[in-house]
Amino acid sequence: MPRYALRIEYNGTPFAGWQRQDNAPSVQGAVEAALRKLEPDCPGIAAAGRTDAGVHALAQVAHCDMAKDWDAFRLSEALNYHLKPAPVAILQAVRVADDWHARFSATERRYLFRLLCRRAPATHEAGLVWQINHMLDLEPMREAAAHLIGNHDFTTFRSTMCQAKSPVKTLDELRIERLDVAYGAEFRFHLRARSFLHNQVRSFVGSLERVGAGSWHPNDMKHAREACDRAACGPVCPPQGLYLAEVGYPEDPFAKTAAGL
Repeated sequence: MPRYALRIEYNGTPFAGWQRQDNAPSVQGAVEAALRKLEPDCPGIAAAGRTDAGVHALAQVAHCDMAKDWDAFRLSEALNYHLKPAPVAILQAVRVADDWHARFSATERRYLFRLLCRRAPATHEAGLVWQINHMLDLEPMREAAAHLIGNHDFTTFRSTMCQAKSPVKTLDELRIERLDVAYGAEFRFHLRARSFLHNQVRSFVGSLERVGAGSWHPNDMKHAREACDRAACGPVCPPQGLYLAEVGYPEDPFAKTAAGL
């Protein structure tokens, strides 16, 4: 059966998360339903990672096995037709080796978190950012973020429901930038690692917000990490500002694909 890699963009607002569920809409369920419009016996798809309810993706990656040898561009076009009106789009489809796996072949994941500081309610960005009504100080947050880079036990920053075998992970990058926007500022948190624990990014950002607001000292982040205790974590921020931004592979399967326009 030919195997195809799919690069997928979605707005997570109407979904109960990526993973297929019996009694709630999911992104996986929407894509699989579209695939079965093309091939009724198409098996399920596998993704690079799960996203929670309300979390978005700029470039989730999944793979599927098809009975027919599809032209990759026609496959993406057909899937996008059947995905309407769900806020899910197949950005690219490419043929890959039979042993290529969206999850197990991946070497890194990149996440983006968007935090809007503004008193006036978000209109165009509603549901796409975490909005707070006070300003944050960038430099203390950057100082605090430095305590999270590297290989550490991140028990403090993972959900009690996390199914990972070990809380030890290596965070390769946590970069924070500020953008001036109308009547406020947007802070963007860029994170990169081979893999993440459940709720790790949202726990990081919630704690960093406390630093930026002046409630925590930057060194409090180090103390929270070293505590290895979930109770030492700051508030876990909501999912609306979180995006799975990119999945990395030793050889990018999408690199030779044209933009499609």
